[in-house]
Amino acid sequence: MSDQINEFFQPVSAMDLPRFAGVPTFMRLPNLTPDHPRYGEVQMGLIGVPWDGGTTNRPGARHGPRQLRDYSTMIRAMNPATGVNPFASVNCADLGDVPPNPVDILDSLDRVTRFYRDLKSQGITPMTAGGDHLITLPILRAMASEAPVGLIQFDSHTDLFDSYFGGNKFTHGTPFRRAIEEGFVDPQRFVQVGIRGTAYNTEDIDWGIEQGVRIIRIEELFDRGIPHVMAEVREIVGDQPTYCTYDIDFVDPTFAPGTGTPEIGGPNSFQAQQVIRELAGVNLIGADLVEVAPPFDAAGNTAWLGISLMFELMCVLSQAMK
Repeated sequence: MSDQINEFFQPVSAMDLPRFAGVPTFMRLPNLTPDHPRYGEVQMGLIGVPWDGGTTNRPGARHGPRQLRDYSTMIRAMNPATGVNPFASVNCADLGDVPPNPVDILDSLDRVTRFYRDLKSQGITPMTAGGDHLITLPILRAMASEAPVGLIQFDSHTDLFDSYFGGNKFTHGTPFRRAIEEGFVDPQRFVQVGIRGTAYNTEDIDWGIEQGVRIIRIEELFDRGIPHVMAEVREIVGDQPTYCTYDIDFVDPTFAPGTGTPEIGGPNSFQAQQVIRELAGVNLIGADLVEVAPPFDAAGNTAWLGISLMFELMCVLSQAMK
């Protein structure tokens, strides 16, 4: 990767066009389709997956990508805490949305997988905005098609359940069980951070531990501290290819109320940033930010936090790509 700035792939500056003006794209980047003559120059692609067909209770995450795009006009190019400007080292672009099928879960999963296979064939590192958490499964099917990958999951739920409502295997509570069973995630290099909340039973936890998944409950994160826990996370995934998935309900609902299944007792917004910054040095091949549900947050604070965390993920992704 070159540190020479490619002007075409730079965000529109608020010094040139007010943030409230223009057509919103992720981070005010150019919006490219595969037939664009400069599509082949894209190194990091920002993608929306506006679909929540896997939701089992409160829908709304299908509206997340659109609001995240809108709020991303507030993001500036430089991360003052880390000194990283992701736009200065890799060519970033908004690659649009994966067109879902709102009435067919399996077809939507296939559509997502095909989209990301095309990205992988082009050598594009994906940064995704969901959508409910089931979208991570088809992304992993594409990204880990050659070999299982490590997985870092920030979440209040394990999403390791087997099925819901009479045997349905594909909901936002089952993606990582499927990903392990299908051989796309190495459970020995899979760590979950922030798990909490009331439970039906311990079936999901027990199954995950049996497979070798490292499950770090919120109590352990707070007792040990973020730097200590994240050092263990980095050790678990090692230097092999790793994907990061970030559910906005990892964050306490005081700071992120706009989500379908909130759980109290989570990190604040600064701690939500800290855990991402501690991913520096991880061999990341992609990331997603999911479960932002605008209907449950009229003020838009959740989307603003969500897009700010996406920027933090872009910073560590861009460094991993160098």
